[in-house]
Amino acid sequence: MPDRIHITDLHCRTFVGIEEWEQRERQEVHLDLELEADLERACASDRIEDTVNYRSVTKAVLKLVEGERFALVEHLAGRVAALILADFADVRAVRIRIEKPGALRFAKSVGVEIRRAR
Repeated sequence: MPDRIHITDLHCRTFVGIEEWEQRERQEVHLDLELEADLERACASDRIEDTVNYRSVTKAVLKLVEGERFALVEHLAGRVAALILADFADVRAVRIRIEKPGALRFAKSVGVEIRRAR
């Protein structure tokens, strides 16, 4: 089983949706990120240089999510996955789960989950 780094329940505000009002008002989305990487060096060395810097990942994801507009949560998830795989060479695979609270009247949330690998 590969090593994993988890970033759980990252709250962002972005423009996402197919309705006109959804492109005028930012909405909250919650992201769970699971990054597969070899963490053996970091376990031995205790050095940030030997692991995936999850602070840098979080900053990059926030910049993307909050800086662009999306019609579909699926597209948003794909963009986040592509960003992480392109910008963080030590990440072998990524699982992205995005929840959009209040998207449906009688549901707490609607979401998607994708996994992408090199």
